[in-house]
Amino acid sequence: MITTLWLTVAASGLALPSAPAPTDRPDAAAPTAPVPAPAPAADIPISPTETSVVLDSEQDRYLRMTVPVTIEGFGPFRFMVDTGAQATVVTPELRDQLQLRSLGVATVIGMASVRQVELVQLDGLEFAERVFDALRTPLLENRHIGADGIIGLDSLQGLRVLLDFRDDTIAVDDASALGGNTGYEIVVRARNKLGRMIITNAVVDGVRTALIVDTGAQWSIGNAALQRRLRTRMQTDVTANDVNGASIAGKLSFAHNVVIDQMQLHSMPITFADAPAFAALGYGDKPALILGMESLRLFDRVAIDFAQRKVLFDMPASAKRDSRMRPG
Repeated sequence: MITTLWLTVAASGLALPSAPAPTDRPDAAAPTAPVPAPAPAADIPISPTETSVVLDSEQDRYLRMTVPVTIEGFGPFRFMVDTGAQATVVTPELRDQLQLRSLGVATVIGMASVRQVELVQLDGLEFAERVFDALRTPLLENRHIGADGIIGLDSLQGLRVLLDFRDDTIAVDDASALGGNTGYEIVVRARNKLGRMIITNAVVDGVRTALIVDTGAQWSIGNAALQRRLRTRMQTDVTANDVNGASIAGKLSFAHNVVIDQMQLHSMPITFADAPAFAALGYGDKPALILGMESLRLFDRVAIDFAQRKVLFDMPASAKRDSRMRPG
């Protein structure tokens, strides 16, 4: 039996131009017209509880965040937190070092390719005071993912991922342990589809668009259906490599206005590509946009809450002065 997994991270960025339930272990390491702006909310700093773990992130060259994990007491290893990857991933080097048991073959659908890779069983994955066992993890090369592994959606369900770009940290825990919803100006309800948080009511230059929040993607990527509807001009040729090491060609353009609930992003760069990952997610012929880290870093904080099915945005104090973003 071959397992099919979606891993939509564009691992090597762009060249310009041309699930098992976790076990707690306390002793372990809209319309296109602008909508009115909401009433200002107090920006209250997060003070994680003693049982919450805030993990320093490393700003790798792809502007993604990695966290230290241990596996059966070994490590720490550097894993990327990827809210766009269906499965947790390890490298062949970790497989050999930890002597992980083979489970056969998995089909990995990347942003540019579909490949068959070895599938192994992973037990004892520990991060942020959680332990995960019996994970079915594909093997991907370190040079393609830029880390020792990937923490995927099978390890994130029921949790909140908090990206704090002010301190360049990432935290994974229950929402209450990370300060709840206090201090976020924009709270958007999302749909859970194949484990991903998808905002279904975003509007890109007048086109209703499904927006997928993906911490594993360096850039924001639009599908061919969105590109056709927008009739974009002034495009620049770009290339990107995916988790399988395959290249995909795309066109870099800019959206004048992206409306997400009660906020707007202006002059947002989008790379358009006819990627197989969109079809695998059911968006082969419907406008869709992967919101990558370059766009997420416009905010002070972004929280992706899988338990509450919400995405929360903390607007920076400079938002009104920044021509690229403003509430309302």
